[in-house]
Amino acid sequence: MERPGDPRETLAELAKSYWEERMSNEPLSATALGDRRFDDRLPDITPEGRDRIRRQYEEVVRRCEAIPEKGLPAEERLTKTALMVDASATADYLSCGLDDWVVDPLGGPQVELLNVESYQPVRTFDEGASMVRRWQAIGAYLAQHVANLRAGASAGKVAVREEVEKVVDELTDLLAKPDREWALLRPLSTSHDDWTEEQRREFRAELEGAVGRQARPAFTGYLEFLKAEILPRARPEEKAGVMHIPGGKEAYLKLVRVHTSLDLAAEEVHLTGLKEVERIDGEMERLGKKVFGTSGLKETLDRLRTDPSLYFDSRDEVEEAAESALSRANAAISKWFGRLPKTSCEVVRMEEHEEKHSTIAYYRQPAADGSRPGRYYINTSEPRTRPRYEAEALAFHESVPGHHLQIAIAQELEGVPEFRKNSGVTAFIEGWGLYAERLADEMGLYSSDLSRIGILSYDAWRACRLVVDTGMHAMGWSMEQAIRFMTENTALASNNIVNEVDRYITWPGQALAYKTGQLEILRLRNKSQRRLGSKFDARRFHDSVLGRGAIPLKALREAVERDTGGL
Repeated sequence: MERPGDPRETLAELAKSYWEERMSNEPLSATALGDRRFDDRLPDITPEGRDRIRRQYEEVVRRCEAIPEKGLPAEERLTKTALMVDASATADYLSCGLDDWVVDPLGGPQVELLNVESYQPVRTFDEGASMVRRWQAIGAYLAQHVANLRAGASAGKVAVREEVEKVVDELTDLLAKPDREWALLRPLSTSHDDWTEEQRREFRAELEGAVGRQARPAFTGYLEFLKAEILPRARPEEKAGVMHIPGGKEAYLKLVRVHTSLDLAAEEVHLTGLKEVERIDGEMERLGKKVFGTSGLKETLDRLRTDPSLYFDSRDEVEEAAESALSRANAAISKWFGRLPKTSCEVVRMEEHEEKHSTIAYYRQPAADGSRPGRYYINTSEPRTRPRYEAEALAFHESVPGHHLQIAIAQELEGVPEFRKNSGVTAFIEGWGLYAERLADEMGLYSSDLSRIGILSYDAWRACRLVVDTGMHAMGWSMEQAIRFMTENTALASNNIVNEVDRYITWPGQALAYKTGQLEILRLRNKSQRRLGSKFDARRFHDSVLGRGAIPLKALREAVERDTGGL
């Protein structure tokens, strides 16, 4: 029995209370994970609320630092490191004050709030009442969002004009539709046969009232505010980076650490990106010659961008390609992984309200209680701009053996704190997704050399992110420079490149996670292979990498060393 004051007990209690605080402070994330206690709330984004939450997490770091490592077994030492990194990253992110200036066409409230119903099922009348209260809170939430942006603007912190224009476009499209077509009212289409007639009438009346009296006026006010106060003051595309707002340079350094778990200089990251781009461009040139008979990178990229036969013809084809790739991956993974998740993954089309300015795809984790599978969301809009040759690499990244495998396995771990199951370092999560794209080739999952071009296209895309993200946020690149660099060094369609650059502008530092994490996993694997030679076991290596959740990269290095007997 553990003695009172035992460091293991203290650490376990601190990890538990930290996760409770996270769930309470992030009620939408809680709902997405299947924790339904906070379904009636939206996040507290007031300046006072953000300061309170930041101080909570800083206190977690302070208390964690005070726990002596002597007497902690290896896994508990890892938990201590992971908890300090996670809490510190969350506090640092809040201290950057992104809420005071970011106007986000990819994940702003005009997208985020309309997505909630897709992961907040209404099965009971009490769950319906919680949703009503959450929808009723939209008015105050958006009013606070406006207040934050107004305060930021008065301090010289404003979004880039192109991003504001896109959000204005999204809000205009949304408000042109009648309430009944909004996703917020979709739960009314569920029959709820086990409810009384009175309960069904009450739910309908209150949900429609929340949308009509709270949500619609709030979105209208947000649109009017953006047009009247932010657009006239918005930054030009020549000043796209966070370095052009007060405190932006310091914030960017924090955000690099938040997303990578490492202290990296922007110049170092930029140089790594340039080297990777040069290496991958050489591979693309060689494979392009093999597949198309082209000579040189530019000719290969021009062929990939301009040949209509290389693009989908319909939304259904985009979805079918994703389904087919996921099915093949599921059939092959047992040969490459000893630990497999119990939870399945499904392909889902993005909704109309988000697809226009969204990225090509994303993954949403399963509900931790198993009530909802993992979901690979695919953007099927404008199918003739969606390359066939990238569909398989995209699926392997977002679903299996990529995000779904990593995240679902983490959720099902036993004997580790909840924060390690459901949270973690972006560089680990996205690094694994990018690693999985090439791993899928080893697994024999790509159907052709043309689809292998997708591997190189996506690898170049993530290498370009190192260059472009640091270029805009630390070196003064314009939006146009970023778009041109990606056009010259990837096969991505132009609409995807523009949406990607939007993402880098509104999520500073996040784009660095992919290559940074992938390169670390590859370094660990190569080192292990050199040491073990013919005894190297890919299944054992993968189980080691995925067996502890999305831990900091330095901790991953130490853990894999222990598992493989020292690298």
